[in-house]
This record gives sequence, structure tokens and C-alpha cells, in this order.
Amino acid sequence: MNTRSLLSMQDLSTQEIMNILHEARIFNISQQDWHLPMHNALVANLFFEPSTRTHYSFESAEYQLGCQVADFNSASSSVTKGESLYDTVKTFEAIGYKVLVVRHPQDEYFKELEEIKIPILNAGDGKGNHPTQCLLDLYTIYDEFNTFENLNVLICGDIAHSRVAASNKDALERLGANVLFSGPKEWEREGYPTISMDEGVQWADVVMMLRIQKERGASLEGMSDEDYLDLYGLNLRRYKMMKPQAIIMHPAPVNRGVEIDDSLVECPQSRIFKQMENGVLVRKAVIKRAFGYSYFKD
Repeated sequence: MNTRSLLSMQDLSTQEIMNILHEARIFNISQQDWHLPMHNALVANLFFEPSTRTHYSFESAEYQLGCQVADFNSASSSVTKGESLYDTVKTFEAIGYKVLVVRHPQDEYFKELEEIKIPILNAGDGKGNHPTQCLLDLYTIYDEFNTFENLNVLICGDIAHSRVAASNKDALERLGANVLFSGPKEWEREGYPTISMDEGVQWADVVMMLRIQKERGASLEGMSDEDYLDLYGLNLRRYKMMKPQAIIMHPAPVNRGVEIDDSLVECPQSRIFKQMENGVLVRKAVIKRAFGYSYFKD
């Protein structure tokens, strides 16, 4: 596997994480960048699961960097004839693509791709990893507070099925933040310390809400959307309990009125749509890294 692949946050040291965040900050300050080695390079997005933000955020980043972009459609490919993931990816390598962005429903699909020589950027694997979502979350927090040390981060909702929860826990703790979780007992995870929502929103500097992952089997029998919001979500009552400087985050798509009250999605303390903007900056930095080009050296 290429050493410039990004498959999980474990691939990055804390210094590498900070380098990517600083690279993203440079992109935020200036959109101009000359002599990039990825100009006109072939990049393919292979999404075997539906996606809006991640897919088109990567595509926006690729076009802004001058890449030649191909969007892979599994429904009209040889996958329908039984072609393996490895053979699909190997085909793109063989015909000249330099970087591949891959999302797949299988946990750790990339273990099948260890013989692939070109960089692979993981855009999500099953319930496992979502490193660029984690990085854009980190960038959003860093942009707000300019540090991670001793920040209190509350991650709420469907912890058991969320690749966002797993990636963020590891990275935030390594960077010095305090991380607690809140949600239904059915979705708790061993090693993920919990707190009640009412206590958590008063403690937190960052309240990160998660979507219920119904496509991965998450369900709470007999519970209405209104019940979920009242028991486990960020409603108006809990919003008023938050610290004045605390921010609200959500990886999206947002189920308004379920995990978060509709009126809070774009409230003054919300950074939900800012996260989406930041996703392009971070993915530009990650793509540059995949091509071996960065202002920052480890």
C-alpha cells in the first residue's frame, strides 16, 4: 500500500494531523497555489455507497486543484458482472489514474487492496473509518478555538454504528481534548465513556450530534422522532443550557427534528454548514499529501 494513502486516522501522527490542518488553513487564506504536481493528473472517485457531502466535496477539491476527475458508477460497471473490488481498483491503477477516492460498505475494505501501489483515500468504510470527515471536524474545532488542549467534546447519538465517533475519539484524545459520549444505552460502545445529555451539554465546548444509521441496522423499537429528540437529541431546552461560546456540529445529513431541533441547524452557535465548507479545504490538503506535496514536512 502506498505510504501516502489515508485509510484511517491511525495512519497519521499528531504532527501529520496538525500539518494537514495548517495546510487547510493556508487554502482558506489563499485559493491560489502554483506548480502543483496534481495539475491535469487523473483522479477517480469510486463510491459504492450513496453520498452527497463527501463525494462532491472531494470532487470540488479535485477540480480546484486542477485534477482530471472521473466519477465511477458501480451500477453501470463490471461490478454488476461479478468483478471484485480489487480488480476494479487495479483497473484504474493500470489505465493511468494517480489517486483513488473510495467509499465502500465493507468494514476495512482496504485490507483487500494492499498490493495497490497508487494512493487510496478512504471516503468511508462500513462502520469503520472516515478519516477526512474526522479531519474536517478537527479543522472546524481548531478554527474556532485554535487549540485542542482540555477542550470538552460531547459526541451524541448513534455511537455504535458511527464511523465518525470512532475516528474522532481517537484523534481528539491524542490532540489533548476530553471526549465523552451520550445516547441510548442500546448504542453504547465499550471504552466510550458516557454522560447524560443534560449534564453533557453544560460540560461541553463542542456538542457533536450524530445521525441514526438506519442503513446499518440502527433502530429503537416504538420510539417516535419526537421521543428521540426529547430523550437524546439537542432540543431548545438543552440548547439554552450550553456554554455561550460552545459550538454545535453534525457530520450530516441532518435529520431535522430527530437528533437536533430544526431551528438549531442554522442557529448562531451552529457550525454545521461551516463544516461542509471546511471539508473542501481539508480534502484539498489530503489530496496534495497523496501527491507528495506539502508546505509542511514531518
